[in-house]
Amino acid sequence: MKLFAPPAYAHGDRLETAGHVLRLSVNARARRISLRVDRTRREVIATAPTARRLGEAVAFARERIGWISEQLADLPAPRAIAPGMTIDLFGETFSLVGRPGRARLDLEARTLGAADDAAFADRALRLIKAEAKRRFTLMTQDYAATLQRPAPSVSVVDPRGRWGSCSPARPGRPASIRYSWRLALAPLAVADYVVAHECAHLVEANHSPRFWALVDRIFGDPAPHREWLRAHGAGLHAFGR
Repeated sequence: MKLFAPPAYAHGDRLETAGHVLRLSVNARARRISLRVDRTRREVIATAPTARRLGEAVAFARERIGWISEQLADLPAPRAIAPGMTIDLFGETFSLVGRPGRARLDLEARTLGAADDAAFADRALRLIKAEAKRRFTLMTQDYAATLQRPAPSVSVVDPRGRWGSCSPARPGRPASIRYSWRLALAPLAVADYVVAHECAHLVEANHSPRFWALVDRIFGDPAPHREWLRAHGAGLHAFGR
């Protein structure tokens, strides 16, 4: 009786290839071996249709090490949160300052202040996320009212891919929308577009022509803002790294 050896690699394995992190992934819907860049984790994902083909994915990645190096080199440098830096929140520039007392976001003075110690970045990030949730909640309520829909619950998260996601209302479950808090760092019009996009899903839970017509009616042409996210999204993901 012939015994089959288990695959040498498994889904989720991380390998170092020429100084870069390669993460292995199995996706039964994949038709071929493929590589893609995870801009948030700054690593490359090698995908195979089955675990037994992960060895092929590793070999393919090693053959494409030049491409991998180029893709990762093109990513914006990480921006650690520290006193003295400036950031844009919904299109307005704020200064991050180290000062004693309770951490506070001052909307009038355009400052974000917290104790200048090892926990400064964590405190600053909590304030940014709180402001993101506050603003996204107000913007969502406005679009929901325009669409004559009940306002959904709003939360802010840090997804690797999507800028927002909508779960329309169902019997016994109200609608909810989740936004990437990093959109708070984008221009206001870009954040506004994503809110309009997700709120349009309260009516059209798809990306059909009717959906895009609805986005155009309540917001306008989304093309410039979609292009901005494609061009600058990696920079948003580099913040706080």
